[in-house]
Amino acid sequence: MGYTFNRELSCSFDEAIIKVTEALKTEGFGVLTEINLAGTLKKKIDRDMLPYTILGACNPPLASKAIDADPSVGALLPCNVVVREVESSKILVEFLDPNLFLGLSEFAALKEIATEARERLVRVSEQIK
Repeated sequence: MGYTFNRELSCSFDEAIIKVTEALKTEGFGVLTEINLAGTLKKKIDRDMLPYTILGACNPPLASKAIDADPSVGALLPCNVVVREVESSKILVEFLDPNLFLGLSEFAALKEIATEARERLVRVSEQIK
């Protein structure tokens, strides 16, 4: 079973970050964190790699409902979206599937929230081109 669903883009890396961030907003997600993994690995262990950024996306109403259902769910938040360059002007955007971890919960409310979050993220993936 895969743990992401993906979208391939033909644009610059910086354009992809903007497109993804803007599309997330249309579905009520804000970007809480932006981790430049390529930059971090270069700084810490002198590893060169193509641009690779992890966006931590949060939909506040969904996060609030999830925490009400199970306060421990915060360990699984926010939703991660990876934007990485696979070759020049070829970008892969990978969305962690919320059903993968929240769908395993014993709490029915979390399963419903995971389904809604996934539907919203799928719409985001369909918006970016």
